[in-house]
Amino acid sequence: MTDDGQLSLQKYCAAELCAADLHPIAGGAAIVHSSRSPAKVTDNEDAAAVIACNRDTAVLAVADGMGGGAAGERASRIAVETLSRSVSSANGNGDSLRPTILDAIEEANSKILKLGVGAATTMAVAEIRGRTVRPYHVGDSTILLFGQRGKLKLQTVSHSPVGFAVEAGLLDEHEAIHHEDRHLVSNMLGTSEMRIEVGGKVKLAPRDTLLIASDGLFDNMHNREVIDQSRIGPIESALERLVDTTQIRMRRPSLTLPSKPDDLTIVLFRPTHRSRKSRA
Repeated sequence: MTDDGQLSLQKYCAAELCAADLHPIAGGAAIVHSSRSPAKVTDNEDAAAVIACNRDTAVLAVADGMGGGAAGERASRIAVETLSRSVSSANGNGDSLRPTILDAIEEANSKILKLGVGAATTMAVAEIRGRTVRPYHVGDSTILLFGQRGKLKLQTVSHSPVGFAVEAGLLDEHEAIHHEDRHLVSNMLGTSEMRIEVGGKVKLAPRDTLLIASDGLFDNMHNREVIDQSRIGPIESALERLVDTTQIRMRRPSLTLPSKPDDLTIVLFRPTHRSRKSRA
């Protein structure tokens, strides 16, 4: 982490697995994994950022590039770098980073469009302020917030035909994960029609887990599996379980379990729990 609290983005844009170090931020800790699909030799098109603003404020982000190879990698990198610069300049001042985040996503969209190479990217952003989380997203990278007992408190809806069908009750999750059109995305940075969905603030309780991930995770694991493997134990162990399960499924297709090789990026955050005794 640099002096201004910003993590090196290159650490999470590399093609291979990055060291999963714990990063103290916003009264808790974050951990990141990003790795290339086992089915390709081109660049990892995912990117992620962990941006510490001040003592109780941070921004986490995942971007999943599209357009193939260098185009997708450039798009996702532009998205997280633009967000990081904007948020770091704002430094968590004011009651909300909402205007800063929205402006940064719009600026990144403009930059990607100007590349003129058909590049695009999804983007999922979580603003942590004190004991609240506010989600922002474009596309099908997903944000989940859940408690230690597995209660789901927040889940973004994928901007895709299949995602909207699930939200409308036309498909269940098991049908959706095997659907032939699951790969289609209807909203992304790199298009003039890009739109940003902003959620309301959600309370972040002790022992909650916040997860942001590209579809490399959710194309290979059901939501309940993700929650059950993430909600207990240290987040380092939770991350290891998610990565191991996903990579096994990517490499060993099954008739009964989901399997789709893809780039995989996961960010986990958990607030530091303080006992009543320690608060006294």
